[in-house]
Amino acid sequence: MSAVRTVAAVAAYATTIGTANWLTSRYGLIPIGFGLTATAGTLAAGAAFLARDWVQDTCGRVWAVAGIAAGTMLTAVTAPALAVASATAFLVAEAADMAVYTPLRSRGWAGAVLASGAVGAVVDTLLFLWLAGFSVSVPVVGGQLVGKVVWATVLPTVAVLSVRGVRRVVPRHSLGA
Repeated sequence: MSAVRTVAAVAAYATTIGTANWLTSRYGLIPIGFGLTATAGTLAAGAAFLARDWVQDTCGRVWAVAGIAAGTMLTAVTAPALAVASATAFLVAEAADMAVYTPLRSRGWAGAVLASGAVGAVVDTLLFLWLAGFSVSVPVVGGQLVGKVVWATVLPTVAVLSVRGVRRVVPRHSLGA
């Protein structure tokens, strides 16, 4: 594993954490439709789950924790009121994610990402909302889970699988690779 790939993966993870918290600090709860609300950083937090799996696959678990630490430092600068809630929620969700992702990864990437993303989203949502002082209500929890699971986990996973399918069908040289 190259140092450049390690730095890129951890930086992407830390950046998604910092971005999620900055958006939440700046805009709070936003309506997402159908009577649901979510913190403004929900989509970036959902993307963090995918970035976490990328870090674990390419760098290992220790680097995933390093990404949380870097994301926490970024949050402490950009959204200090959320740093403790975020760090705690991400660490606990990380442990839950690893407990699901690691054993399922050998059976396939997509299933592991979807299952661990769902578990991580529930744990992160409940813990973060409670610690950060947001409402832990059906409209807010529902909105968070729609954002994290559907928009930021399922759709990107489908996109990755679609691209992989195209690469298998179309010769690599015709894709510019």
